[in-house]
Amino acid sequence: MEDLKIKIGDRIQVTQLPPYLKTADPMPMLRPASLLTIGEQGTIIKANAGGYWSIRFTQGAYLLESKYFQLIPTEKI
Repeated sequence: MEDLKIKIGDRIQVTQLPPYLKTADPMPMLRPASLLTIGEQGTIIKANAGGYWSIRFTQGAYLLESKYFQLIPTEKI
């Protein structure tokens, strides 16, 4: 797997859906993957153990592995 150089505050775009979603709450819960859509954008809010990232979307924060998203390039001014 490539090294994405992901950092807090980076914007991402969902490229594929996992079998289910896990909420990024202190007491995580499983949710259906249909809560997200391919192409949906979010913001990295935290790095977690096991290669998971907490990502804030408009409908909540979820844990995703980097294989399920890509970074959105930022324009340099």
